[in-house]
Amino acid sequence: MTFRKIPLLRNQIRAISGFAVTFLVFTTLGVTCAYAKKQPKYQQAHQLTPEQAALVEKAIAREKVLIKNIQQRTPLVETYIQNTRPDDKLYAVPVEDEYMLSRVDFGKTFFDKSYEPRGEEHHGWFKGSMAAVTGLTKALGLEKFTYSPTGFMQMMFLDPSGFDQQHYVFSYVRREFLGSVRTWVFDVHPKPEVKGMGRFYGRIWIEDQDGNIVRFNGTYTGPTSEDSSKYYFHFDSWRMNVQPDVWLPVAVYVEESRLGEGSKAMGLKAQTHFWGYSLKLPTRDSENVSVKVDDAVDQSDDSQDVSPLQASRMWVTQAENNVIDRLVEAGLVAPLNQGGYEEKVLGQIVINLIVPNNLAFTDQVHCRVLLTDTVEATTVGNTILVSKGLIDSLPSEPAIASVVAMELAHVALGHHIDTRYAFNDRLLFPDEATFQRIDMYHSDLDNTTAAKKAMEYLQASMYKDQLPLAGLFYEQLADRGKVLKALNTPKLGDSLLKADGTPWMADLEHMAPKLNWDDLSQTAALPLGSWLKTDPWDDKVHMLNAKRYAPMNARDKMPFEVTPVFYKLQRYDLASAAPAPASPAGNAPAAAAPAADAAPPANGDQPAAAPPAQPQGQPPTDGNAPAGGNAPGDGNAPTPAPPPQQQPAAAAQNPPQ
Repeated sequence: MTFRKIPLLRNQIRAISGFAVTFLVFTTLGVTCAYAKKQPKYQQAHQLTPEQAALVEKAIAREKVLIKNIQQRTPLVETYIQNTRPDDKLYAVPVEDEYMLSRVDFGKTFFDKSYEPRGEEHHGWFKGSMAAVTGLTKALGLEKFTYSPTGFMQMMFLDPSGFDQQHYVFSYVRREFLGSVRTWVFDVHPKPEVKGMGRFYGRIWIEDQDGNIVRFNGTYTGPTSEDSSKYYFHFDSWRMNVQPDVWLPVAVYVEESRLGEGSKAMGLKAQTHFWGYSLKLPTRDSENVSVKVDDAVDQSDDSQDVSPLQASRMWVTQAENNVIDRLVEAGLVAPLNQGGYEEKVLGQIVINLIVPNNLAFTDQVHCRVLLTDTVEATTVGNTILVSKGLIDSLPSEPAIASVVAMELAHVALGHHIDTRYAFNDRLLFPDEATFQRIDMYHSDLDNTTAAKKAMEYLQASMYKDQLPLAGLFYEQLADRGKVLKALNTPKLGDSLLKADGTPWMADLEHMAPKLNWDDLSQTAALPLGSWLKTDPWDDKVHMLNAKRYAPMNARDKMPFEVTPVFYKLQRYDLASAAPAPASPAGNAPAAAAPAADAAPPANGDQPAAAPPAQPQGQPPTDGNAPAGGNAPGDGNAPTPAPPPQQQPAAAAQNPPQ
């Protein structure tokens, strides 16, 4: 038998090839379509054991209790969003941002009152009823990349109107510790026959003692056969045991790595925080305490009359007290935590600046924390206000001192608040009007003179040799400030940047070395949430008890960026009974005191500087970490815990099944 080649014309070959390709395409599509019809939308669930089913039923009942608890509260809800774009070196960088702060009232409907920023035309409070208690609807306008504050708020809930086994399928995954709280993990999705948008689809963590859902992670379903990502973001929602038998939402992290198509695709990262669950009227003790002593003779040097200058200062102090009390009542300023961060760290830095500069203040200078994530600072009389967002991003004690120095200069130069607030009736307005009714910002002239005076204070202080380190922060702030407009827009006080984007403390910026992302020893600014946590129940701030890790690459730096949140949960009764843990070795000590030979203030009203106790094994403050507490982690989100702010040191681990 012989074989011979049969020549084919070119067009015949094309026809045969075309037929083969066409046949292959149609065959493949037919198989794909047939497979797609058989492919279920959700993974097949495993049958629950009686014990697992009982815990799910308990969680369903507890979810209804949580909704009732929330309906009795009016917490503050803060949402900060950063849109990002891909970056070869840093993976993703922020390109724009948005900030929202609201007081939420959960009654028969989902209702919020936004804290209106100053300078905007007032058209009435934003009142958006999203019917979050009666059912979830399309809350986020992703097509236009506009964000609704109530859309982020509703991530507090799983499904307020239908979270039960009639609407959802539960599949057991494993057991897992979140901090010291043991949980059972379940995957959850709507039953196939359940129609409509806004049903939760993801994973839940149920604590095994009372059946409370302490964490849920996923998204909400869109219309049938449509991609839910067009309508809802993916989120990770956390709850905390804030009081005995009371678990309430504390934070939500939202992330989408790609929104849109092609080269214009953007990412999104956002954090929502809740606090102010138990706002109370502030109390103020008089500085003079009367004690009755038998046969006592008054030998005090206190004069019986008040001079005109002293009266003027007392009038300013009265206005200061009224404003601070009103801000605490509105949930915008943290209540004073005796022996806390305000006194231990900020107060010590104030002393470190007062003593070498021989500043003699009639009244003691205090420091308080503004609870917003915006980067701002201001003064109210003799009280220095620094925002939580600013403190969290400051990388070193000299950088903190530079902020405090400028505010201290405002106090020394007499740039006080408007004394009309000495009349308390001027502060009788709704909490939501606080940003519009209280003016606490300084003029450009005041900021210019205060910045100049602050440089004099720093040059005479113990921080004089570390000022280039502080200047790095302002260099990074000016660089990121070009895109993070909302973060640098103050709500009550002053921005650290001028209108043209340059820092008020430009002299410090000029002293700093050039920013270098590849220099891992250079930390110009930290991610948000690096130093402080806010107690969601009483609004007090506490230092994080977190380990510090050096960055391993440029992506670990993340200055001013939003990061995921992760909590090491504790039960309230155990947390309240636990003693305060000793500071681990290697953490930065409290703010260093000035040299012993520095002259004290003339009148001695401000407490004299004294060196803080140095625990064994702790190095002195070297300027690489802020004073007075544990350093942040590796750039990831902090790990706060419920009151009274203690958390276990042991890492989470899974118990035996």
